[in-house]
Amino acid sequence: QLPEPGAEAADCLRRLLLVVAATKRDRKLDNKFVELLETVLYLPKAPQQIQVLCAAILREMSPSNKLTLSCHEIQETKLLSTVCSILLAQGNKKAAASAVGQRVIKLLEGRLPEGENSRHLLPLLSQVITLPSLDQTNVVNKRMVDWLRYASVQQGVAQPSGGFFSTPRARQPGPVTEVDGSIATDFFTVLSVGQHYTEDQWLNMQAFSMLRKWLLCYGGEGTGSPNSDDRSEVEGSVMSMVSATSTSSRLLPPKERLREKAFEYCQRLVEQSNRRALRKPDGDLQKACLIEAVTIMDIICRQDSSYVYRTLSCLKILHGRISRDLTYARTLLPIAQFFLNHSETAAVDSEAVYKHLFTRIPAQLFHSPMLAFEFIQFCRDNLKVFTENFSIFRQSFPNLFKFLAWNSPSLILEFMDLLPALLDPDTAIEMLHLLLDLPCLAAALDVQLRSASASASERAACDPAVKPSSCLEAFRHPLYRSSFQYLLRIEAAPGDSPERLAPLRQLLGSVANSPRVIQCAETVPVLLQLFFNTAFADKLLINQLVLVLLERSDQLCELPAFKADVHRVLSSQLLLLCRLHPSLVVELSKELLEFSGTVGNIQNKEDVYTYVVWAIGEYMSVSYDKRCTVEQINRFFEALEAMLFEITQLRPAASGPPSSPRVITVLMTTLTKLASRSQDLIPRVSLFLTKMRAFVQHPATASVYSEQDSEEILTRASELTNLLKMPSVAQFMLTPMAEAAGAWSQRDAHAALPATMKMVSRLMEQGAGFVPG
Repeated sequence: QLPEPGAEAADCLRRLLLVVAATKRDRKLDNKFVELLETVLYLPKAPQQIQVLCAAILREMSPSNKLTLSCHEIQETKLLSTVCSILLAQGNKKAAASAVGQRVIKLLEGRLPEGENSRHLLPLLSQVITLPSLDQTNVVNKRMVDWLRYASVQQGVAQPSGGFFSTPRARQPGPVTEVDGSIATDFFTVLSVGQHYTEDQWLNMQAFSMLRKWLLCYGGEGTGSPNSDDRSEVEGSVMSMVSATSTSSRLLPPKERLREKAFEYCQRLVEQSNRRALRKPDGDLQKACLIEAVTIMDIICRQDSSYVYRTLSCLKILHGRISRDLTYARTLLPIAQFFLNHSETAAVDSEAVYKHLFTRIPAQLFHSPMLAFEFIQFCRDNLKVFTENFSIFRQSFPNLFKFLAWNSPSLILEFMDLLPALLDPDTAIEMLHLLLDLPCLAAALDVQLRSASASASERAACDPAVKPSSCLEAFRHPLYRSSFQYLLRIEAAPGDSPERLAPLRQLLGSVANSPRVIQCAETVPVLLQLFFNTAFADKLLINQLVLVLLERSDQLCELPAFKADVHRVLSSQLLLLCRLHPSLVVELSKELLEFSGTVGNIQNKEDVYTYVVWAIGEYMSVSYDKRCTVEQINRFFEALEAMLFEITQLRPAASGPPSSPRVITVLMTTLTKLASRSQDLIPRVSLFLTKMRAFVQHPATASVYSEQDSEEILTRASELTNLLKMPSVAQFMLTPMAEAAGAWSQRDAHAALPATMKMVSRLMEQGAGFVPG
């Protein structure tokens, strides 16, 4: 007989649990001590706190081959729950789950010993829900019916406190009530209210909590009668209505009877959700139970289509009742899921349900993290259906992006699945603009929320003649109202011009440093990469995308790190677009000429400028497009020659060259490429290249460039000059055929000539002793 452990033992066990839980290595305890821990679990008079600590220690040291625990002979349900939690932690999940499941079913089949109840068995059953035989599942099906449908409607008796004034003459408990305080006139559910609950009422609530999981495991496969698959849907509907009003439901097989009672239970919850709760916690519980009830009804309808018509009428009424109440927004998702699954079966037009969902909910509840995740998950689960059947899905992408703008870190992975499905040639340009404006959208949403919660004096009408001093004032200012409305639009608007957002981008720069905007900005490069990697573009669209890249490269949210990351992505994607459609350099020659001839583009967006210049040198050739003319080549040459002259000329007052060696070498290379295709230009570029030594050796240049940078410029000038001494070789080397371009493009894009070109240059230097400049 072991002495009863006291407070000191509890304290020691707590410290041991902490040590075992914090140990990363194998958790080993003495065999004798493990036996003592197991023995304490079985002591009928051991304090509950001690038993809980012993069980926690044994779980933490799992898996272990020292344990001798078994659940086969245990009759006490509470002890069984404790022991099984240890067995399930052993790692041999299948064997442990089978043993636990067998024991739970054995206890459910018979009458429990006096003083025991099934409340401790249901959590175990939910953990080992996979049962091996039909007979065992039928046992649970029958029990679930009893627990769900036949719980007492009288409140439980308060447990006596054992105090001096406790008396057996306490008042008898009354009936349970509804959430609005009225006496319940129908069967007990999880929404029934009482001061105390009976054991069967607790089982009712536990059974409902595991009902969805149970139906998904055992509700399908061979649903209905053996001939249910041969019945028409109309016959199924009639049969279902008959069964609903008939007293013969007890004659149904256990699985079908559970399905029937589960459906009635969910209908009752829908009815109870229409009552006005007296307490806020009851109101919150109403909403949670309504979501679960609609989900379970959908599962039942998927398993037996005869329930579709009954559910349809119920959910139509429910949708009409709650669709205007934003507090029920999460419930709209399972309702929409039901219509997606069954509207074709029921031959009803449910597009209004989806239109309401996609237009109103994201616009007003983008700031709810739980709703945002569930909404995007709902879209992911139904991508195929939405993209093939409902235009509202793609049309609503500006609304969906509000979820991302506000909840960027938590939703980025979900949107990486969603973005390719949202892309469409008709909205691709608009979506690209929106991706680039995503940080501005996050800032605008913040302003919108603050404006909604502003005081009456702050919401006073703005004077149109006075320029707003803050984003909050601008939100209500007539000058900016249309810009905010466009940025916060709920549907795609391909006809509208994104240029209207230019003044708004500058204004929102004042809140660009907020943590939410910065987090949002960090997701944009990833999504831009995904946008361009999605194969959807034809030649016309590629040209439009390139124009957007050029236009938007200097119209971005005022975040330096964001601009640098976006320029990096846009530059690399420009290269890929040119490779996909090389003739765009000829087709967009006017726009590219204007872009490459602007000095400010070198200073503000060097990456993009460098890739544009490289693309001109690589693809402005008849090898890629027969429409390329000598006049076009000459115009590009003159513009780029002027640019190179501008950034390399030596001004006495200048603090040093503003451009990196990379820009200079790419400009030199591109000018040489163009000259090789219009050989009248060779003397001009050769003369320019010979002057590069003087430029590099000038004190103003030497103070800015490192020795390595200067050497890079001189080496490139030497290579190009040597190559131009043989114009026919230069033309061959600098104008690769289209099929060979891909192998050279990546290296040349970074201003490095192919290895063969370097070899030719070295051979000529050895033969002629050439030294530039």
